[in-house]
Amino acid sequence: VGVHRELDMVTTPAGDPVAMVHCNNCTSDLNAWVQLFQEVTELSGAKISKSELFTTLFRKALEGEKDCGGLMNINYISGEGVTDLDDGRPLFLRRQDASFDLANFMKAQLCSAISTLKIGLDILTQTEGVQIQSLCGHGGFFKTKGVGDLLLSAASGVPVKTMETAGEGGPYGMALLGAYLIRKEEGETLSDYLDNKVFANIKTTEIMAAEEDISGFVAFLEDYKKALAVEKAAVKYW
Repeated sequence: VGVHRELDMVTTPAGDPVAMVHCNNCTSDLNAWVQLFQEVTELSGAKISKSELFTTLFRKALEGEKDCGGLMNINYISGEGVTDLDDGRPLFLRRQDASFDLANFMKAQLCSAISTLKIGLDILTQTEGVQIQSLCGHGGFFKTKGVGDLLLSAASGVPVKTMETAGEGGPYGMALLGAYLIRKEEGETLSDYLDNKVFANIKTTEIMAAEEDISGFVAFLEDYKKALAVEKAAVKYW
């Protein structure tokens, strides 16, 4: 087993060792674009909540081309250790002949949000030989069913599970830890508490991307890696 600066060695709250791909950037850039679209809807007089707008735009992304049609987004607002950047400049790029429409634009945003994660996962799977059986999606990225989980499956090449609480994010996890400290029985471990009292009857869905979705993400990621040279130049010169 090698040492990789892109990976952090951490433990779960229960004390289990974990190799973590610690990405500094995920959906902050995506959120900024949705805020821009929110302003457009308000100017036009349309009444749509931000939650509805997120759902609508996420679902629109599914209509995009498998490789995002020649559109590219680099979502780095801050530095990114996985790709050796100490600072970030959010960038949106397109080729002259790209299919520049909303579906491809949104899909590029979503694929960008998980591209750095994919780069780190490749170190675990291709360099260290780790076999991933499935992933569990949690957070706002997975709130719209069948979108974020599908794209993560396309990126990782494995099934992605989401629970009905998937959209709750980090504060939900902290609340669970607090509940455990208050409600645990004598000798009851955190793992047992979660398995038997929290997640025992929770509804879970699983999705596996089709081969064309996986190959499409591979093509997008290759362009993403090439575009990092543009990102590094932007950080250096602007």
